[in-house]
Amino acid sequence: MPDTPLNLGFEEAVAVFDSPSQNARVWTEQWVQSWLFCPNCGAQNIRRFERNRPVADFHCETCAEEYELKSQKGRFGRKVLDGAYAAMIRRLAASNNPSLILMNYDLARLSVTNLFFVPRHFFVREVIEERKPLALTARRAGWIGCNILLGEIPESGKIFYVRDGEPLPRAHVLEQWKATLFLKDQGVAARGWLIEVMKCVEAIGRSAFTLDDVYAFEDKLARVYPGNNNVRPKIRQQLQVLRDQGYLDFVGRGRYRLRFAG
Repeated sequence: MPDTPLNLGFEEAVAVFDSPSQNARVWTEQWVQSWLFCPNCGAQNIRRFERNRPVADFHCETCAEEYELKSQKGRFGRKVLDGAYAAMIRRLAASNNPSLILMNYDLARLSVTNLFFVPRHFFVREVIEERKPLALTARRAGWIGCNILLGEIPESGKIFYVRDGEPLPRAHVLEQWKATLFLKDQGVAARGWLIEVMKCVEAIGRSAFTLDDVYAFEDKLARVYPGNNNVRPKIRQQLQVLRDQGYLDFVGRGRYRLRFAG
């Protein structure tokens, strides 16, 4: 069955605030509830939580997956400003740690230009950066926020639904989401290693690669995990897990092929 045409425009985009950013927040939230489907189960049943929830903004009423929405006019850089650092760290290992919805919009056209998901299983300690406490003169003196290091998340963890104003097929989004669900079954520390090796594989830049290609990242991985003195065996272990989970295929004689197509 073909996808239902997606309306990228903000319906009933009536300005109720003096601030363009406040109006955009209202419009983007309305759009998510009206048009976005849940990439975890496929249902178009996403609803907003009550205001001032510490981390999550939306939830799917069908499968209970939770989401946090970040929206802005320009494209996202390597860091995304987020909320309280302590709350984020507590949620990393929680079953309801929210996935991320990242949206770019065009206020001139009142429409969505880009939207992608970052599944919650890609959130590990290595991608959360603690910010400096607010100054003593600030209203919330001493409060500590955090940044999400988007540049430290593999491309396979950035699942586009709208790219440059063009929606991607819903089936493609669901397939991309499903391809990395195996990470949910890993502990936070184990996920960290798997994600780092996935990043190394992506950095090779081709679907077919060798074990030696991944060994070339040994020094980089040693810097990420300075307490590990057996990086090469750890690399082989992670490649085996990725093979067993269907993320890549072992071709033979130290050769692999990436099955996941971003």
